[in-house]
Amino acid sequence: MQGPEMTIDDVSWAAGIMNIHENAAMGFWLLYLAVVVMSILVFNLGFARKLSLMKNIIVYGALLFGAIMLTFFAIFMPIVESLIAAALVLGIYRLRLRMHKKQKAAQEQTES
Repeated sequence: MQGPEMTIDDVSWAAGIMNIHENAAMGFWLLYLAVVVMSILVFNLGFARKLSLMKNIIVYGALLFGAIMLTFFAIFMPIVESLIAAALVLGIYRLRLRMHKKQKAAQEQTES
């Protein structure tokens, strides 16, 4: 006795793109890869600092482990989509911060 099959309407947008409703194993690993890539991008845009090699290994190992749980949530909830939005916001913030610093440095240089 099997339960009802999963359809594309039952899963999140990203899980639907990964065809998790048709091939659960391959879709899960593709979704895991998307969660890992977006998590690394968001981490580097917003929170990363210069760390020693051992600390980097620990941080990224924890990120890879935590991404497994996020992937289970991402099947039915918009986790990847939220990470995309966070990456866009943090990317725009970093771009504007860089532009502000360049503008401030140029202004200080003209005043000197």
